[in-house]
Amino acid sequence: MPPGNDKTLRTDRLVVLGGGERARRPGQVWLVGAGPGDPELLTIKALKVLQSAEVVVHDGLVSDEILALAPPQARRISVAKRKSRHSYSQDEINRMLTAFALEGLEVVRLKGGDPFIFGRGGEELEACREAGVDCHVVPGVTAALAAGASAGAPLTHRGSAQAVTFVTGHASQGAEPDLDWASLARPNQTVVIYMGLSQATAIAGRLMAAGRSGATPALIVENASRGDERRVATTLLGLAEAASALKGPALLIVGEAMALARSSETTVETLIREARA
Repeated sequence: MPPGNDKTLRTDRLVVLGGGERARRPGQVWLVGAGPGDPELLTIKALKVLQSAEVVVHDGLVSDEILALAPPQARRISVAKRKSRHSYSQDEINRMLTAFALEGLEVVRLKGGDPFIFGRGGEELEACREAGVDCHVVPGVTAALAAGASAGAPLTHRGSAQAVTFVTGHASQGAEPDLDWASLARPNQTVVIYMGLSQATAIAGRLMAAGRSGATPALIVENASRGDERRVATTLLGLAEAASALKGPALLIVGEAMALARSSETTVETLIREARA
């Protein structure tokens, strides 16, 4: 496109070029759940939307196999977020999505798991609405479901888990999450902690201090559904030690139903030996 016909939208770190008739035909944003990592757990609708993408703004945990399903000509932008290391702030991501859509592009915001389970999908949806951009949500298989399925450990189970609660183990700036520990410590329920690996000691301590037995079965699943998935069966009392030998991404799952988890070759002792090697 000749430089004289370019229309430039600028944010603090983003420049989007477009123009002409295309700029007068707004595109749309799709918040798509990519699932936990296994490409076969991607939904049919997610696949169809991804195959029509012109821009794919993706999390760091989205697998290369899933990214390869987007059209070869689609622009791929990683907005990976790791602990204390973000390539883009959430505000920058929000402005990026709306800027591309206002340029007339089909934008897929590809998120690990489900967009509305600790994925900040709600914030991005609000940003699109405020900018007058059409936004659609495609749900995905969240990591907790994949972790329980692969381990053969149901998150709800008659007689041992009448409820399941998803919580985050990560608060802003690395602080301990502000949770209703007394409620989470009640027996016969499953508590799934996302992003809780680094806070495992504090989380286990809080649950036991609130009355949950240290003998309560617990399970840690690292890289759920992927080829390098590892599962460690332990107890609430042993949760901190087991978590200390893992790097993640991982889920911590606490509850009586975790006693049904299939045995794994990975044990706490094995992890500790590997960490010390």
